[in-house]
Amino acid sequence: MTKVDVITGFLGAGKTTFLKNYLSYLLNKGERICVLEFDFGAVNIDMMLLQEFNNKCDLEMISGGCDHLTHTRRFKTKLIAMGMRRYDRVIIEPSGIFDIDEFFDVINDDPLSSWYEISNVIALVDPNSFSNLSSSGEYLFASQISGAGGIILSKTESLSSDDVQNKINDLSLILNKYKIKLNKEKMIYKPYKEYTEDDYQRIQQFSYSSGVLEKRQLVNENIFQSMYLLEKDVSKEQLLSIAKELFDKQIYGKIYRIKGFLLVDNKWIEFNLTRQEMNINEVNDGQRVIICIGEELNEDKITYLFEK
Repeated sequence: MTKVDVITGFLGAGKTTFLKNYLSYLLNKGERICVLEFDFGAVNIDMMLLQEFNNKCDLEMISGGCDHLTHTRRFKTKLIAMGMRRYDRVIIEPSGIFDIDEFFDVINDDPLSSWYEISNVIALVDPNSFSNLSSSGEYLFASQISGAGGIILSKTESLSSDDVQNKINDLSLILNKYKIKLNKEKMIYKPYKEYTEDDYQRIQQFSYSSGVLEKRQLVNENIFQSMYLLEKDVSKEQLLSIAKELFDKQIYGKIYRIKGFLLVDNKWIEFNLTRQEMNINEVNDGQRVIICIGEELNEDKITYLFEK
């Protein structure tokens, strides 16, 4: 049977960065791997960030899905097609607003249950972000962790050991509200560049949790939204100024993440912006798109901000 790993985590948790490191490790071990990237919107940014692996493994994607049933059907159809190729492992990186129960529902259904075995569900957690979530966001955040066998605490480079322990205690308090016990024995919280063979072996033994939260139907009621702006000409300075206003002012909605690509001075830049962290990097290729993700987005006001 084909092993399947899921790398889950709330918006901006650093899933793609972790995936690159994890994928490189597994490929160096000689595994035949397919990565499935999918999002609820029309453009999959994270897929474009994995192009360096084009000749090393297979990359598949799902974009769009106007409703939950359509999205689930596309997910299952894609996994059926992939199952016929007999990979050693499939790694799934879903959207940051993905309901992990959808994965369990699909993978345990026929014929997929005969082709795949769940290997690991890995939850990425940004220790600087979970204190600023709405009640809906906090529930989804907890729900993703409830299905995970282990947790990767990302973006710890700038934190002291005391800071890390304080963040872990804060995380434990949030999870306790949902009757989820934090297993500190299945946590890794050091920078990826410091990972050893033992760390990756631990990750491959995370497994998964069958415990799920009481369903609230939050995702299916379109509480979380993605908004796409195409072919916008803004400088890096303008982008950062606009992002600060979007994060700070409630008139635009509750925005968790802004990501995408810009073409500046004939060079592509990729950006991944949250309230806590703003990353901008040069890349070889891109697509002129700006994506805002959050709750109760005011699309008219956001569009005007980028056009004025």
